Amino acid sequence: MKNYLEFERDIKDLEEELEKLKDPFNKEGLSEVETKKITEIQKQIDEKLKISYANLNEWQKTQIARHEERPKSKFFIETLFTDFINLSGDRHFSEDESVLAGFAKFDERSVLVIGQEKGNDLDSRLKRNFGMMRPEGYRKCTRLMKLADKFNIPVISFIDTPGAYPGIGAEQRGQAEAIATSIECCMSLKVPIISIIIGEGGSGGAIALASANKVIMLENAIYSVISPEGCASILWRDPSKSLEAAKAMKLTASELLKMQIIDEVITEPLGGAHRNKENTVISIKEVLLKYLKEFDGKTRQEICHERKEKFLNIGKQKTFKIFSGETTWSKKDNFFASFKKIFLNYKNKILVLIILLFVLSVFFIW
Repeated sequence: MKNYLEFERDIKDLEEELEKLKDPFNKEGLSEVETKKITEIQKQIDEKLKISYANLNEWQKTQIARHEERPKSKFFIETLFTDFINLSGDRHFSEDESVLAGFAKFDERSVLVIGQEKGNDLDSRLKRNFGMMRPEGYRKCTRLMKLADKFNIPVISFIDTPGAYPGIGAEQRGQAEAIATSIECCMSLKVPIISIIIGEGGSGGAIALASANKVIMLENAIYSVISPEGCASILWRDPSKSLEAAKAMKLTASELLKMQIIDEVITEPLGGAHRNKENTVISIKEVLLKYLKEFDGKTRQEICHERKEKFLNIGKQKTFKIFSGETTWSKKDNFFASFKKIFLNYKNKILVLIILLFVLSVFFIW
């Protein structure tokens, strides 16, 4: 049974009608009239999908990113890679089932694959802890990334988590330290790291494995420091304001690309990745091949330096307003020229004069 989102009600009705027409148990066969009607309904569905998915707001994209049928890391690992060897344990505490990690072959090249896995049904979701990693999961990934660095093997990670697990046990075992160590490890590696956000990229739980040379997002994925519901609860004390929060957070792939936080957006098939998983796999494969080839001519030191520069440069190109005036600070503006513009208008002259008089009076009294 298909799962439909709230804005897909019209599509649901049409697809149910289409299934009834295609049902082989109702009649001996399909007539020419029914065949024409099937074609007509299919065209209507495609048109509605095109219109609906071309005008998605931030909250609707969040719902698609969390869709139950959206392809998960396990699916991508099984379809994109060969000879995958799943490795377990952090050598300190235990195994974390919410992350799949191991070495595999991609286009006859050895790679380390890491995938945050949510699960596809209730049992697997409970087993995978809904994709929320514990400290042992991050420590396992750190152990394997260091091993990949030792043997000069590229790292590919699939990000899909609402965030790191916030349970008492996880905190007692050093959740924050494990995430920080994982980020530090990512930044210090001298092999390429490519991260693909396939669903949710939530908070430090995502950045711990997405501190990469190339951060790529599927078109309807999200990437943010907190969930829209969590943001709405903090700012407005009202989780129902999730749409306003999602807009303010700029968590969509298109917004993050504008801010140069991510490097590329992978276009999804019509109706989202969950409607055509095979085409999504093809698109991801093309992007991975492109970037792995790009790194072939670079030295280990260049790869590491490039990654550090990428994160140091985030936000540098962004201009911002000073007070309520029109003056902006940017690379093009000279600091002293901007300073002069602010303080040479009439009101600011009076303010500066008052401050000078105050300083002088304090000086003479002293």
